[in-house]
Amino acid sequence: MKEIKILVVLIVLTLIIYYGVEPYAHGVMDPPVAKPNYTFKDLKGLGALKGDAKAGASIVQTNCTACHSIKSAGFPAVMDNKSAGAAYGVVPPDLSHAGTLYDANYLFAFINNPAKAQMVSDKFKGNKTFPMPSFSWMKPQKVADVVAYLQSIAPKKMTNKEAFEAACQRCHSLKYADMLKGTMGSHTPENDLKHYLGKNPPDLSQMIRSKGAQYLHEFINDPRKHLPGTAMPRVGLTKKAETKVVAYLSSVGESKAEVRENLGPKVLIYLVIFAIFAWLWKMKIWRDVH
Repeated sequence: MKEIKILVVLIVLTLIIYYGVEPYAHGVMDPPVAKPNYTFKDLKGLGALKGDAKAGASIVQTNCTACHSIKSAGFPAVMDNKSAGAAYGVVPPDLSHAGTLYDANYLFAFINNPAKAQMVSDKFKGNKTFPMPSFSWMKPQKVADVVAYLQSIAPKKMTNKEAFEAACQRCHSLKYADMLKGTMGSHTPENDLKHYLGKNPPDLSQMIRSKGAQYLHEFINDPRKHLPGTAMPRVGLTKKAETKVVAYLSSVGESKAEVRENLGPKVLIYLVIFAIFAWLWKMKIWRDVH
């Protein structure tokens, strides 16, 4: 009987720590923040404007291809990554996937004022300018045409890896995804990134394990919710694209998660059966003593 009482006490204490103390400590060290907002209502979006993809094509060719590649439309990169990193601080993204990755309202606002849309205006004051110029001088309809064109050339579907590569790999590496071939290193050279951002962005191989999926969704959607003043910009991904990025991080950092989760119930069943046999053995051996 004494053993049962001890077991009950241990179970109660474990439950209190797991469901009471641990969540409280987690909330103190990492306070809850507002849920991700995928509408970007703080920005002036498209509104009622309807873009013309055909008109947008000529605008993009005239104003964007000097810096950006658009491989899906036949526009190769003007400079290699090393040269682009040295010139801009960070390699300009290929725009082939922009229409699928990014929210249309965010794209519209970004073209008008990149630093404001990314919430990093405070980082670019005085002589320090954002690498991409503002196109606020352009008429709103023309900006809407650009957005429409980017959406028209973007693939309807992307793999999780493609989403990560297009959205994150300009700055972040993911070495665990391809340790031998080295193709998952950041596109921008580390020295250029350090000068541009103040320090090198972390490798994301184990970020899913250290932070968890919910934190990553909140952070990608608005980094400053968790890290006020961080150099990481708001990325502007759609909910679907962001989910693909987090899923890919999970597949790399938690590659055995499914196996572990399937094994868990089996281990618990084994422990329960073992405990029953241990109890019966104890009762048999100690029956005469008690």
